[in-house]
Amino acid sequence: MAVPSRKSVIWQGAFVLTIAGLLTKIMSAAYRVPYQNIVGDIGFYIYQQVYPFYGISIMLATSGFPIIVSKLFAEYGEGHNPADLRKIWKVSSLFLVFTGLLSFSLLYAGSGWIAGIMGDMHLKPLIEIISFSFLLVPFVSVLRGYFQGMHHMFPTALSQVVEQAFRVVTIIGVAYILLKNGRNFYEAGQGALFGSLTGGAAALIVLAVYWFRRDHRELNGPLIPSVIKTWDLLKDLILFTFTICVSSLLLILIQLVDAFQLFSMLVNKGMDPTAAKTAKGIYDRGQPLIQLGTVVATSLSLSLVPLISSAKRRNDEKFIKDKINLSIKVCLAVGAGATAGLIGIVEETNIMLFRNNYGSDILGILSLSILFTSLSMTIAAILQGLNQTIYPAISVIAGVIIKISLNIVLIPRYEADGAAVATVAAFFVVAVMNIYFLRKKQYKLHEYRSIIKIVFSAVLMLAVLRGYMAGFEWVLGRNRALASIEAITAVAVGGAVYMFAVIKLNVFNSDELDIVPFGTKIRLWSQKKRDVKK
Repeated sequence: MAVPSRKSVIWQGAFVLTIAGLLTKIMSAAYRVPYQNIVGDIGFYIYQQVYPFYGISIMLATSGFPIIVSKLFAEYGEGHNPADLRKIWKVSSLFLVFTGLLSFSLLYAGSGWIAGIMGDMHLKPLIEIISFSFLLVPFVSVLRGYFQGMHHMFPTALSQVVEQAFRVVTIIGVAYILLKNGRNFYEAGQGALFGSLTGGAAALIVLAVYWFRRDHRELNGPLIPSVIKTWDLLKDLILFTFTICVSSLLLILIQLVDAFQLFSMLVNKGMDPTAAKTAKGIYDRGQPLIQLGTVVATSLSLSLVPLISSAKRRNDEKFIKDKINLSIKVCLAVGAGATAGLIGIVEETNIMLFRNNYGSDILGILSLSILFTSLSMTIAAILQGLNQTIYPAISVIAGVIIKISLNIVLIPRYEADGAAVATVAAFFVVAVMNIYFLRKKQYKLHEYRSIIKIVFSAVLMLAVLRGYMAGFEWVLGRNRALASIEAITAVAVGGAVYMFAVIKLNVFNSDELDIVPFGTKIRLWSQKKRDVKK
C-alpha cells in the first residue's frame, strides 16, 4: 500500500477542518431562527444580550486558542523532540487555564456591573451562568491545538460538529420546555444558556476519548530538558492571543457593543422598557442573516488561503499575488451577490423566518454588512497567511471604536436604524483598513474592471428580483406561507441571473475557474453552451 505523504495528510486534514467549520457556522446562525420563533422578540433580546460573551468563549475555543497552540507545536516542535513537545504542552496548558480562570472570575464577579451598564439587572443570573463556559475553554483549546499541531484534524473537526449539534438541540429544547411549563422569558433564557454549556462538555468528551485512545508517542521519550525557553513560548502566547483571537472576534465584538449600548440608550431616550426590548430583539434578527451571508461569501475565498500560506513559505511571489487577487475577486463576487440578493428579498425573508415584517428596513441596512464583513475576514485571513497577524487585530479595534462612537451619535436620533448604520460603517472601516494593510505589503486586486462587472451583475439581479416579486405578489398576494415560497423561488431566480451575468461577463478566466471550488463544472457548462451555439 502507498503511504500518504505528509503534504497530502495536511491537505486532507485542512479540508476536513474547513468542512466542519462551515457546518458549525451554518448551524450557529440557523438555530436562532427557530429560537426566535419560540421565545419571540423579547425572549430573543434576552438571549442576544448575553450571547456575545458565550460567542467569545466559542470563538476562543474554536478559531482562537487552538490555532495558537497548533502554531506553537508546528514552529517550536518541528523536530518532534518529545522534551520540546512536552514543554509546549505544559506551558500552553497553564497559560490557557490561567486565562480561562481569569475570564470566568471577571465575568462572574462583574455580572451585576455588566447587567447594570446594559440597563437590565434581570440579566445578571444569565451572565453568571454563561461565565462557566470559560472554564471549559482551556481544556478544549489545548486538546484541539495539540491534535491540529500533530496534523490530526479529525478529532477537532468532529468535536466542533458535536459541540454545535448538542448546543443547538439543548438551547431550543430547554427554552421550549420551560416556556411550555409557564416560565418567563428570563428563566427560559437561563435554561437555554445553561443547556448551551452541554455543547462544550460534549466537545471535551469527544476530545478526551481521542486523547486516551492514542499512545501519545509524540510526547513520550527520554526525560531530558527542553531547549525551548519558557519566556519565548509565553511571549508568543500573549502576542498571538491579542492578534489572532481579536481578529477572529470581529462579528462578536460588534454584537457586544450593541448589547451594552442599544437597549440602555433607547430607554434613556424615553422609550418604554418593554418597547425597547422588542426593538432590540427585532434588531437582532439581522445577526443570523449577516452570519449566514458571510459564511457563504467567505467559504469559497478562504479555501484559497492555505495555498497562499504554502506559497509564502517557498517565496513564490507570483503565485501569492495571483491567488490573493483571485481570493479578493471571489469574495467580492459572492459577497456582492449575497448582499444584493438579501436586500432584494429582505422583507419576504423576514416574514418567512420571523413571522412578520417588523424591522425590514433595519435588516436591509444590515444586509450591506455582508459584503464588508466578508472582505474584512477574507483579507484578515490572507494577512495571517502572510504572517502579518497584528494588522487585522488593529483593524478590528478601530472598527469597534467606530461602532461605539457612531452608536452614541446615531441611536438617540435614529434608534435601531442608527445602530444598523453604525454597524455597516464599522465593518466598512475594518475592510478599508485591511485593504490598506494588504496594499502596504504590495498585494492588491489588479483587475478593476472585474469590480464594475460584479456591480453590474448585482444590479441586474436586483432589478430582475424586484420585477419577479412584484409579479408574484400581484398574482398570488402575500401571507407567511406565500412569502416563504416567494423568498425561496426568488433565491433561485436571482442566483441564476447573477451567475449567468458573472459567467457571460467573464469575471473569472478559465484558469481561475479551475482553482475555485465548483469552478471547473461552471467552466465546462459554459463551454458546452458556447459549443452548442456554434
